[in-house]
Amino acid sequence: MIEEGDREPTYAELGAVLRDLHSLRLPAGLHLPPFSPFGRSDLRIDAAAGISEDDRQFLRKRGRELRDRLADLRFESVKGPVHGDAHVQNLMVDKRGQVILIDFECFCYDHPEWDLMVTATEHDSLGWQSPEQYAGFAGAYGRDLRPWSGFPTLRAIQEFKMTTWLMQNVTESAEVAEEYARRIASLRDDDAPRNWHPG
Repeated sequence: MIEEGDREPTYAELGAVLRDLHSLRLPAGLHLPPFSPFGRSDLRIDAAAGISEDDRQFLRKRGRELRDRLADLRFESVKGPVHGDAHVQNLMVDKRGQVILIDFECFCYDHPEWDLMVTATEHDSLGWQSPEQYAGFAGAYGRDLRPWSGFPTLRAIQEFKMTTWLMQNVTESAEVAEEYARRIASLRDDDAPRNWHPG
């Protein structure tokens, strides 16, 4: 059991933890699955209540388009251990000040870009981090994913997953329904600003 300390983890600490994780070598005999870029998105689209059939058809089409784009993508990095859900909310700081990475449900063996895309998308598309916070993350890791030619595809996949994840809860409250409406509207226009709220 982790006894939490009295401060929140920083984005620089997330970058440093991911750098260390990605540098590890898997022990002999340990076999991890590849990353699942779309997770449960297809099941969520099929099962979602409270969305229009037009939205459902749009999301299915967008999913197919993104899979085609991903098939043409060429990663520059070697594969290694990947957390699979690498955002700052999956860090904890204990009472000794030690930073601990948690929630290994999606732990896998794949390209490290899958971990970097989360914070890069949150900053580049959504503005959820300040320039200083993102600079701390990229500086601690040693790479800013955004200049890479493959980033727009990974960013689009992350936005798609974030929308379909929220979509499954659209009937829970007016606030969730409003946020889903905001996200799906901006997905229909690649040039639209992503004025999304965390949730």
